[in-house]
Amino acid sequence: MKAVLCKAFGPADTLVLEEAPSPTIKKNEILLDVHATGVNFPDTLIIEGKYQFKPPFPFSPGGEAAGVVREVGEKVSHLKAGDRVMALTGWGSFAEQVAVPAYNVLPMPADMDFATAAAFSMTYGTSMHALKQRANLQAGETLLVLGASGGVGLAAVELGKAMGARVIAAASSAEKLEIAKQAGADELINYSETSLKDAVRKLTGGQGADVVYDPVGGDLFDEAVRALNWRGRLLVVGFASGRIPDLPVNLTLLKGASVVGVFWGAFTQREPEANAANFQELFALYSQGKIKPLVSQTFALEQYAEAINALGQRKAVGKVVVKVR
Repeated sequence: MKAVLCKAFGPADTLVLEEAPSPTIKKNEILLDVHATGVNFPDTLIIEGKYQFKPPFPFSPGGEAAGVVREVGEKVSHLKAGDRVMALTGWGSFAEQVAVPAYNVLPMPADMDFATAAAFSMTYGTSMHALKQRANLQAGETLLVLGASGGVGLAAVELGKAMGARVIAAASSAEKLEIAKQAGADELINYSETSLKDAVRKLTGGQGADVVYDPVGGDLFDEAVRALNWRGRLLVVGFASGRIPDLPVNLTLLKGASVVGVFWGAFTQREPEANAANFQELFALYSQGKIKPLVSQTFALEQYAEAINALGQRKAVGKVVVKVR
C-alpha cells in the first residue's frame, strides 16, 4: 500500500510518500480500505512531536478516516467486510489502509459520502461532547464560539443552534465570520478589529457568555475568561494560537465560573456508550439537515504537505480532506 510516513519529527514537507506493508490486524481490530481522511489540528502537531501522543517511527498522520472494511478480527461481531464506515484512528489514515480498533469504528449513514464522513467524526464528536457532557448547554443560554470558522468551531456553532442557544461567533476576518453566519450564528465578533471582552459584554447587556467554546487559547482565552457570565463555563478545547494561557483563578471565584477541559479522545475510550449515544444524535441531526460539515478543500494523497499546511497555517475554513481513493 501507499502511505505518507513521518520518519523524524519535522514540518509537513519532511514527510514522504512510500510503499509500505499492509497492516496486520489484531483480534479486536478491522482493516480499513481508506477512501478519505480528514485533516485536523493534531496532525500538524503529531508530525513535529508536539502532540500528547508520540507514535514510534515511522508512522502516518491522520486521526480520522472513512472507507470500506476489508477484513475483521475474530473478536469483531458488529462489523463485516464491505461495510462503509467512519473511524477514529488516532494516527495512520494518511495511507491506503489502516488497522483500527473496532470500538472506534461506526457505520456511515446511508446518505453520507466518504469525504463528508471523513470530515465528521472528530469535529462533531468533540463539539457534541463539549457542549453536552462538559458544558451542559441549555436552551436560551448564550454560547460564544472562538475560531468559529474552523472545523470544530463551525460544528459548535451548528450544534449550539440545534440545542437552542443564542450563538455568538468570533473569528479574525469578515470572510470567516460570513462562514459562521451561514452556519447559523446569531451575532458576529471580529476580534482582529475589536476587544472580544467588550464586544461580548455589549451583546449580552453586560452579563457575559454562559458558555465559551475555545479551541484557540492564547490572548483570546485571556479575554474570554473575563467575558464569562455568572456561573459561566469556559471549555478548553485546544491551543491553535500556539500559546497555552495561564488562568487567573481569582476570576473563576468572582464569577462562580468553571474552566472545563475537553478531551474527546479520552472520552471515547472511557465512556464508549455515551459517545455512541452522542453519535446517534449527531446522525439524526445530519439526516434532518441541521448539521453538515463544510469541506472547503480536498487534496489527493500526493498533496499531503499542502493539505497539512493549509490547516497548520490557519488558512483553512471548515474541514480539509485528503481523498485517498
